Amino acid sequence: MNKREIGEAYEAAAALFLEKKGVHILERNFRCRQGEIDLIGREGEYLVFFEVKYRKDGFSGLPEEAVGYAKQKRICRAAKYYLYRKHLGESVPVRFDVVAVCAERINWYQNAFDYVE
Repeated sequence: MNKREIGEAYEAAAALFLEKKGVHILERNFRCRQGEIDLIGREGEYLVFFEVKYRKDGFSGLPEEAVGYAKQKRICRAAKYYLYRKHLGESVPVRFDVVAVCAERINWYQNAFDYVE
């Protein structure tokens, strides 16, 4: 498997994990000029933008550590465009979560970061 196929496999595993936790997945791999969002879903009143990160093991750092400021900024720009494109106003509560996959373990970090301009 190449890197893209591996990423898609772990994004699918993350989506299944989230669905079992009650999240309704709306979109996968939303792409636009502003950036990419791995998963978009609904959990209760929140529209949630998920970043999925995978590491084979923790030796090269934890997956959640790879979601730095620059990545957060790109995700936020793409989320803003998504809201615009779907005609969703600012009254829609949004959240930015990270799903970290390390070996066979999945950790879900809710509200992992705030909106970054």
